[in-house]
Amino acid sequence: MKYATIKKEDLNRWLDHLKNKARLYAPKKKENLFIFRPVKDVTEITLKYIPTILPPKKYYFPQKEKLFKFNIRPFKTAKAIKEFEEYILFGVHTCDIAGIQCMDVVFRDSPEDPNYLNRKDKMTIIGIECLEYCDKFANCTSMGNHVPRGGYDLMMVDLGEKFNLHINSERGEKLIHGVDYIKEADEEDMFNLEQVREAKKKVFKEEFNASLPKVYEAFDKRFDSDVWKDVGRRCVACGNCTTVCPTCYCFDVLDEIGLSFNEGMRYRIWNSCQMDDFAKVAGGEDFRKGRDGRQRHRYYRKFKYPVDKFNRYFCTGCGRCTRTCMAEIKLVETVNALLAEREGQV
Repeated sequence: MKYATIKKEDLNRWLDHLKNKARLYAPKKKENLFIFRPVKDVTEITLKYIPTILPPKKYYFPQKEKLFKFNIRPFKTAKAIKEFEEYILFGVHTCDIAGIQCMDVVFRDSPEDPNYLNRKDKMTIIGIECLEYCDKFANCTSMGNHVPRGGYDLMMVDLGEKFNLHINSERGEKLIHGVDYIKEADEEDMFNLEQVREAKKKVFKEEFNASLPKVYEAFDKRFDSDVWKDVGRRCVACGNCTTVCPTCYCFDVLDEIGLSFNEGMRYRIWNSCQMDDFAKVAGGEDFRKGRDGRQRHRYYRKFKYPVDKFNRYFCTGCGRCTRTCMAEIKLVETVNALLAEREGQV
């Protein structure tokens, strides 16, 4: 089976089935926002949601992660986590799946990161395709992430009374194998899928005022743009933008020594290029003293540097940075201002 269907009335049965297969994480409502959480009650899961406060990145690249234990005398080390558990991410938007693909590129690059890879190898991804904008802050269309582009095991599409399931891996196949209420998609189901996708084309429009190659060109030529001065003037250096980004991967490493002063634990914790001391080096030199330089660096880490190194844009279009910015700096406005300046329109 390449495509299957499940009736909406059977969805909770399937979710209970998935809970028995592996630890299940899914989006649920928290006050007026949404978060990914371990699933205890499947009725709490919501599939119609704006991107969660934090991306599911927190499960495969934790905010604080034990790397290893150590003794000083005699010196020895041991793995902090010997075995990682199997888990399922359910209801993941295509923009967040794109974020996972970006992280894969980084942590599979030499030298490979064993902790990330061990967690990733235990993960199953069940995505859901958005058929309308989550809100006004998303720029997923310009990034090409409003549609599925691989990186998942199963992809769900709402067909009304059913969900269509695209089976994209052997792992995904195993999750529906032997489940009698999940049926192979017939011609009518595939026609309905095509109709839904055609209707979607009328909803999603380009958010940037130029194509991605033009965006890259603008970043290539406008390093000293006045746009960065304006963004830096407004920025309050809270770091929200990098904290919620699905593709930011900067980290620091800390050692905590026990009360015996002979044993301890080494941790990896998230860090942010927006913090005042991030680019400081020995001697007190700071390569990015101002907020304008730090904000510019963040944008270049999405639209220029990863394209040069990995041939991939690291903005997924999720809109989280705009949604959480205390200074109301909007990514789409910033990129379009840079494009306009590049074209000599301002």
